[in-house]
Amino acid sequence: MAGTTSGDRYALDGAYAFTRLGISLALATLGGVGMWAVIVVLPQVQAEFGVDRAGASLPYTATMLGFAFGNVMLGRFIDRVGFVIPALVSAVALGLGFILAALSPSIGVLTAVQGLLIGVGSACTFGPLIADISHWFDKRRGIAVATAACGNYLAGALWPMAMQPFLLTEGWRTTYLGIGIVCLVTMVPLCLMLSRRPVKEGGAGFVAPPPVKDIGMSPGAIQILLVIAGLGCCVAMSMPQVHIVAYCADLGYGVARGAEMLSLMLATGIISRLASGFLADRIGGIKTLLIGSVLQGLSLLFYIPFDGLASLYIVSAMFGLAQGGIVPCYAIIVREYMPAREAGQRVGIVIMATILGMALGGWMSGFIYDQTGSYAAAFLNGIAWNLVNVTAMALLLWRSGRGRAVAA
Repeated sequence: MAGTTSGDRYALDGAYAFTRLGISLALATLGGVGMWAVIVVLPQVQAEFGVDRAGASLPYTATMLGFAFGNVMLGRFIDRVGFVIPALVSAVALGLGFILAALSPSIGVLTAVQGLLIGVGSACTFGPLIADISHWFDKRRGIAVATAACGNYLAGALWPMAMQPFLLTEGWRTTYLGIGIVCLVTMVPLCLMLSRRPVKEGGAGFVAPPPVKDIGMSPGAIQILLVIAGLGCCVAMSMPQVHIVAYCADLGYGVARGAEMLSLMLATGIISRLASGFLADRIGGIKTLLIGSVLQGLSLLFYIPFDGLASLYIVSAMFGLAQGGIVPCYAIIVREYMPAREAGQRVGIVIMATILGMALGGWMSGFIYDQTGSYAAAFLNGIAWNLVNVTAMALLLWRSGRGRAVAA
């Protein structure tokens, strides 16, 4: 770094910021395995331990709860000590978690390891990582946050494919052992490459954070609205994502078709996240999120009358394009309207709400199906929750139009 000034190194939207974004994307893609691996091995786990489908699903439930808790806990941690220490601890916990899970003697031990080590460990590569990268960008913050958030979807697209050959030949335990080793070998060095922190106020080369807008609401009130919005949008989002495979099976199209539609949602979701990032840099996070939420509601509505095979592929692609950019927009809104020093904690709280929304919505849709024998009412339930999100964001949009910029 000879010949460069401290101001150059730490400039917002500078060369180092983009280098850090690339490293963060790689870290998120690797760490995202914590959310997806347990889904892929579920059939083998069920067969080996001799439990029913509900019992075999407990490790996934524990993983999501650990992921939700980790986003808040680690978010608060990075606000105090920076990103690298929490990231290192999480990488080690994730790698050791997969190794210990491979040695689990029972479904109970596997469930505990998934929640306490794998779920919490993988959390640092989502909400806290997004909050961290937001500190390094101003003009291009939207696309930077969206790019970092794509790591989660890339993990969902890449890790299951990478795992399949090993699952067929070696079994889930050896596959888990290999994942743990890969995480330790790759993620620890990547974390160490993110050891820099933005210069503190008063230091040489200090770059003042961008101003936030005073919209006449306390940070706590804004946080509550974002939590309500996050819960509502993800209860709605979970209906197709959790049940599209079962829905296709009920319609007689088969499980494989449903899995293809789920992959299509994730692929178009990546496109949506990047496009939403570009849009947020131009019109702001609230307007971008509101557009995505309205389009998500319309896509859910289209699922009800259009249940032909070709139509479902089209609607699933539309749904992915609508919903993919919603969650990253919450981090953008936090940075636009709330203090930068609290970004990790506040982003973590909203991400926790979205995860709980996914869990609640998946269960609610199944319950409604059991009561009615059809997914039509479940889609309507999702639309109703989506309206909760639209209402909360419309209120924030109205208040933001009356705001003014103040010091961060």
